[in-house]
Amino acid sequence: MKHIYNNILLSVSNGEKLLAVLIDPDKFPLDNTETFINKVNESIATHIFVGGSEVEKSQTETIVSEIKKFTQLPVILFPGDITQITNEADALLFLSLISGRNPDYLIGKHIQSISLLEESNLEVIPTGYILIENGKETAVQRVTETMPIPRKNVQLIADTAKAGELLGMKLIYLEAGSGAIHSVTTEIITQVKNKLKIPLIVGGGIRSKQQLVSAYSSGADLVVIGTAFEEDETFFEEIKNPFVLQTFPQKRKQQY
Repeated sequence: MKHIYNNILLSVSNGEKLLAVLIDPDKFPLDNTETFINKVNESIATHIFVGGSEVEKSQTETIVSEIKKFTQLPVILFPGDITQITNEADALLFLSLISGRNPDYLIGKHIQSISLLEESNLEVIPTGYILIENGKETAVQRVTETMPIPRKNVQLIADTAKAGELLGMKLIYLEAGSGAIHSVTTEIITQVKNKLKIPLIVGGGIRSKQQLVSAYSSGADLVVIGTAFEEDETFFEEIKNPFVLQTFPQKRKQQY
């Protein structure tokens, strides 16, 4: 599975919207893997992201190995640290926290990961990661010791995203944070999307069908949902509606 990014580009060019279910190894009960992943397989999800800000060493590899037993969907690492890199996954979002100024999360951690990545078969996807203020402190903010960009400073957010693209990032990820009080606003999504020629990911604080539809309508190409599924797995059923199903042709899943 070495064409994940190209398939994302193809989906975007076809006007198809993508959905990633985010699994945090630190919060996910291993004995629930088969049941949960079966629900993911039956849903409109197109990708599975695995990662978190604070995860014990080897925990990621264990959960990814278990997930792969029950799905053909691409499993993509969304790592908070190099200890979360495992060759059991299909791809890695090579995240650079371009909203912050901590050199460790701009380039330092990436350098530390090279010896691991050179020995892996992971598809590495350079991703500009932008943390946006959501009304409370997030784990990302605490761990990286960086401040999110204020929600009201839309111009700075959009310019940061464009700078990431010009630096060579292949994806831009707007992140409100796990359990966010406020999700990324439609204004932010629209302004950022209008500046970019690369796919846009949006995550954090999306807990309803209306928020999901709004994110897509505003320009998000791929939406990431984690907490909503962690707290209530019936959310899989809630987002099954005509609009969402139209943007997720089931035949596309088989091409990943």
